[in-house]
Order: sequence, then structure tokens, then C-alpha cells
Amino acid sequence: MSLDSDGDPRGPAEYHALEDPDRTRSPRRGMCAAVLSLEAITLGLSTPVMITVADVPPKVALPIGLGLMVACLLVAGLLRREWGYVLGWILQVAAIALGFFTATMFFLGGVFAALWATAYLLGRKIERDRAAAYAAFDAQQ
Repeated sequence: MSLDSDGDPRGPAEYHALEDPDRTRSPRRGMCAAVLSLEAITLGLSTPVMITVADVPPKVALPIGLGLMVACLLVAGLLRREWGYVLGWILQVAAIALGFFTATMFFLGGVFAALWATAYLLGRKIERDRAAAYAAFDAQQ
């Protein structure tokens, strides 16, 4: 049995892609989770704005603002599954709709929706390009 340069007894042809965390790590998931985490902060801070500036009753503002904040954090953790991204798109619509309570959220919700769309689409492109590059690399081995 021979060892390769890393001390691994398997040669490049025997290397299994699932053992390499770089091959399975999703850039789309990381970027989208970052957007949702930052959006959670914004949605949480929108709650006192709704109460003090927009005169929304606390019994309405607290469940909506804090509920959306918690939902963003939960969905950020659910991005391992494809349906988690669907929930992320729904949260973007909800963040924009929060503008009906406080008009600033039309703008901020739109900004976060644009960031989400960019992270999602760019992440998918990186995943496709990286998969093609790994396939080409594996074909050369």
C-alpha cells in the first residue's frame, strides 16, 4: 500500500467526493443564512419602530416583528433542505409586506429581498461552476 503526498493510502481515483467537506459545503447556504441573520436583526428592531413611530399596538407589533425575526433565524438553520429556500422567499415577501405597518420596511424589505435574490442566484451559480470544475478535475485523474 502506497501513500499519496498527504499520507492518504488512497490514490486520487479512489478519493470519494463525500469525504471532502470543501466539495459538499454550500456557498448558497452560507450566503443566504447570512442575509437571513442580518434580516432578523432588522425585523427585530422594526418592532419598537412599529410601536413608537407607527402607533401599532404592542399586541400586534410584538408577534409580527419578533415572530418574523425568529422565523428568519429558524429558516437560516433549515437551509440544508431545498424547501428552506422556499421559506426564505416567503420571508422576503413578509418583510416587504411589513411596510403596511411602517413604510420604511417597504424599502428595507426590498433591500433584503434583493440581497436574498443575489445570494441565492449567485450561490447556485457558484455551486454549478464548482461542480463542473470538480467533475473536470476528477475526469483528469
